[in-house]
Amino acid sequence: MDLSRRDEQLRELMDDPHCNPQRLHATLRRFALVNRMVSGWGTIYRLRIRDLLSELPRPARVLDIGSGGGDVIAQLARLAARDGFTVEWTGADPDRRAHDVASRAAVPHATFRCADAETLLAEGQRYDLVISNHLLHHLEASELKDFAATSQRLARIAVLHNDICRSRLAYALYSVGISPFAPGTFLRVDGLRSIRRSYRTAELSSALGPDWSVSSPVAFRLLAEGPGRA
Repeated sequence: MDLSRRDEQLRELMDDPHCNPQRLHATLRRFALVNRMVSGWGTIYRLRIRDLLSELPRPARVLDIGSGGGDVIAQLARLAARDGFTVEWTGADPDRRAHDVASRAAVPHATFRCADAETLLAEGQRYDLVISNHLLHHLEASELKDFAATSQRLARIAVLHNDICRSRLAYALYSVGISPFAPGTFLRVDGLRSIRRSYRTAELSSALGPDWSVSSPVAFRLLAEGPGRA
């Protein structure tokens, strides 16, 4: 498998509006387990988010763009509640299918919207922190900077976009490790395609520009951090 360049031509099966609804629903539900295993939000919370929440004199407002089935918000909400923080969580995803799954999640102080970032911006919504998970690699190169700028305009303090770092080792480990969780879902095919579409550190840094820093706080992950501009 040639992973020396991003394969921007690949499309993930679950992005097809006509994909199998049962497999899609199973995929969205199983993301809760897979993301806890590989996405590194526990580490990102400890390194970045916890201090931000502690410095605010009021409950924080946090937005997850492209929130899918709502599992990232659910994980972060548990961590924040454990530390005694009250947070108003908003998950936004323009895909009605994902929104339907997220809406069934019982997450305290969380609201799920079937909307994209531009809609929230036009409504005048603003948040202290804006995050995303596994979203950047879905975007075309021409869309990336516009999306990054929009996410900054929604954020008062900071933006954290967490995504995959493309590598041969990540591809090999995922192809084997996902097998027990993949039956009946799109997890294996789409996960491997996601790796092939994803960036490396220098690529993402160059694509986003000097306003952003890109680091790898967790193995096989990239964290793009930008200041809020709201």
